Amino acid sequence: MAGSKQESSPLHIVVFPWLAFGHIIPFLELSEQLAKRGHFVTFVSAPRNLAKLRPVLPEVRPRIRLMPLPLPRVDGLPDGAESTADVPPEKVELLKVAFDGLAAPFAAFLAEACAAGEARGGHGKKPDWIILDFAQHWLPAIADEHKVPSAVFLIFPAACVAFLGPKELNDAHPRSAAEDFTVPPPWLPSPSLLAFRGHEAEWIAGAWRPNASGISDVARIWETTQRCPLIVCRCSREVDGPLCSLLGDLFGKPVLPSGLLAPYDAAARAAADNDGGEQRDEDDKETAGLMRWLDAQPARSVLYVAFGSEAPVTPEHVHALALGLEQAGVRFVWVLRNPIGGDRPRLPDGFERRVAGRGVVRVGWVPQVRVLAHASVGAFMTHAGWSSLMESFLFGHPLVMLPLFADQGLTARLMTERRVGLEVPWHAGGGSFDSDDVGRTVRRVMAEEEGKVFMRNAKELQEVLWDTAKQEEYIDELLEHLLTRRRGD
Repeated sequence: MAGSKQESSPLHIVVFPWLAFGHIIPFLELSEQLAKRGHFVTFVSAPRNLAKLRPVLPEVRPRIRLMPLPLPRVDGLPDGAESTADVPPEKVELLKVAFDGLAAPFAAFLAEACAAGEARGGHGKKPDWIILDFAQHWLPAIADEHKVPSAVFLIFPAACVAFLGPKELNDAHPRSAAEDFTVPPPWLPSPSLLAFRGHEAEWIAGAWRPNASGISDVARIWETTQRCPLIVCRCSREVDGPLCSLLGDLFGKPVLPSGLLAPYDAAARAAADNDGGEQRDEDDKETAGLMRWLDAQPARSVLYVAFGSEAPVTPEHVHALALGLEQAGVRFVWVLRNPIGGDRPRLPDGFERRVAGRGVVRVGWVPQVRVLAHASVGAFMTHAGWSSLMESFLFGHPLVMLPLFADQGLTARLMTERRVGLEVPWHAGGGSFDSDDVGRTVRRVMAEEEGKVFMRNAKELQEVLWDTAKQEEYIDELLEHLLTRRRGD
């Protein structure tokens, strides 16, 4: 820990994530790490997002202030929509329009916060830093006006940040069509596996095009990384390898790894609860029933299947997954998400009857960390979202990967190369996959001899992540940089 590095006057840091819980939670984990070291954090988001946030750790609660900024109304955006979990994928661009409408309210908040100067302490002190997300291309100018340095925190893995690259390299090597993203960019060391498959590349190409907000997602990243004097990336040298050190060379400025910011406290509580075998008082009937079912299964025999809260799982995907899980013949817990404004996902006729006893399907929310912590779970079928992988690594689970959008394909390639698991093959050109391939891939990971290799490598990653002293060194390095900037060294 960085107790010896603290100064008499703690920092006041404003933290402001994009409106997606896949971003909000890592920003909160970072905030708690800073607060544990005695510094004060003002955490900014829309009111309903703050209300849905998991409780801040009790020991740092006095040093983390939650600051609501209401979103402006936008035509076409549903009432009450404040995060990407509240809207279908096609409406996310309208959420960015609303988010850009926070520029003036944030400027007013910062002006008031800076008016206090250095006389007051804690949250009443002028902010020393602002840590923002990729989306606030308008924020660095506001920070500069008030002479507050800003850092952009990219919650994407190092592979994704390196693949995107800075604007200067993209100007020298333009990319726009989907096929441009199916090969590694020339600034990556060769040979490299970092490339998207056909269906993934179509999604990434869309991030290069302006949306309803008038600017593309990639342009937001380029502007924030250009304007901010510091970039922070959610990565670690132990997991991301040499890509971590490459980022500073690519962007021509300090790029500091934050460590993986895994949910250690939640994982430790989940493991303790499962060891005790006791139902939590707050468990609803379905959660209690699920945990009892897991208690009755043999050790490491269950495949946990979940694709996050926002991954675009189509009815065709659901059908192929169901038949594939049936063919695999393994025990499983499958968490299905209700589409926003849509009907319950339709399963093949008779599916639940045929898998009764060995397969459980849950529609809606389940306590994912508690399920992954359970001794009966032996592997994780996932979209390879970075936060989901962090949770899986904490418990040493091999992976069955079905990347669906964003950076997930790059992450899946790297995990396959590290022999932590396997990807489900997609048809050439992308868009669909076969149930036979799902069943075959699940069996290879869970039931065949090579699965022991995946298990061993997943256990090695687990050891890396639970070396918390090593992970905390990244926060100490970041904090030293923040303190040095304040001292003017």
